[in-house]
Amino acid sequence: MREAAFVKQNEKKWEALSQAITSGKSTLKPDELADYFIQLTDDLGYAKTHYPQSNTTAYLNNLTASVHQAIYRNKKEDRNRFIHFWKKELPEVLYASRAQILYSFVIFVMACLIGAVSAAHDDTFVRLILGDSYVNMTLQNIANADPMAVYKSMGRGDMFFAITVNNIKVSFMAFAAGILLSVGTGFVLLQNGIMLGAFQYFFYQKGVLLPSFLTIWIHGTIEIASIIIAGAAGLVMGNSILFPATYPRMESFKKGAKKGMKIVIGLVPLFIIAGFLESFVTRLTHWPWPLRLAIILLSAFFVIYYFVIYPAKLQQHANPKN
Repeated sequence: MREAAFVKQNEKKWEALSQAITSGKSTLKPDELADYFIQLTDDLGYAKTHYPQSNTTAYLNNLTASVHQAIYRNKKEDRNRFIHFWKKELPEVLYASRAQILYSFVIFVMACLIGAVSAAHDDTFVRLILGDSYVNMTLQNIANADPMAVYKSMGRGDMFFAITVNNIKVSFMAFAAGILLSVGTGFVLLQNGIMLGAFQYFFYQKGVLLPSFLTIWIHGTIEIASIIIAGAAGLVMGNSILFPATYPRMESFKKGAKKGMKIVIGLVPLFIIAGFLESFVTRLTHWPWPLRLAIILLSAFFVIYYFVIYPAKLQQHANPKN
């Protein structure tokens, strides 16, 4: 990008920031200053790379120093940092990553369909995906009129630990695989989606789809949502390498990795909740179906509201004209 175009694209932001701190008493909140500082250092890095001897680089260097001083002059310990992360910081990242969330969801759903169709047309596919031991055990449980007995075969505490660690492992894998230019994340989503599609079709084929749905999706709603959103975090990181826009590729990667990591950190409570539900609630197959359905619907509402609707509302509130 030519220097003139770079300046024109960013000068309003620089001028607004300069005016905000000129008086020596910033009108911006510390968190807002920090966000501007990150953007400014990215701009400075780009300018140093492409226009090292220009007046623009010198100007940005001075402005960055001024903002740095303003941040530390006004720095206060934020006692509500934890609340702020969940209430504002994470939703803002989620809104900015809404396209990646959609892509991740579409990839996963398509993979589920591939798994189901493959299982329908190939009698050996389910065994290939789920393994002979699991299929044989489930067939025996169905014959014993308790198709979901697998969720009762392990102690609650041990199961909670194992399931939570596994959920974290799968989600971090979906995120970390994004470094392979998003292809790795796509593969993880395909793998898990195909497994789920084959898994559910297997129960449909054996005539126990409804009991399996009312059991598995008690924890599966949050668990699958976590995998999809972790996949979106991986796509955010991968796309930052593929499409750096005006930033140097390394700077773009750092920004994408930071955004993706925030999303994955935001999923930690979901890992714990899903692990708790699978270990302590899913096994309660004697509970009436309306209660189990209510848990599934409540989980789905929470996921859709917090990860999709709330970020959009927050953005709309911040920019009412948009």
